[in-house]
Amino acid sequence: MKTPPDRRSFPFSTFKLALVGSIIFFLQGCAVVAVADAAVTVVATGVKVTAKAVGAMADAVIPDSDDGN
Repeated sequence: MKTPPDRRSFPFSTFKLALVGSIIFFLQGCAVVAVADAAVTVVATGVKVTAKAVGAMADAVIPDSDDGN
């Protein structure tokens, strides 16, 4: 007859394995949100810089209506 394996011989119980798996799963979600947030920030900064450059060019090309006389 075989003897059943000793529970202490296993390094992880089912609960611990499920807990670690859940934590890893949820941390992956946080990483995806962080990457998406960084991408949106980069795009928003690029749009803001482009808008400022276009505004500066328009101010340089279009003369002011004030003559100062």
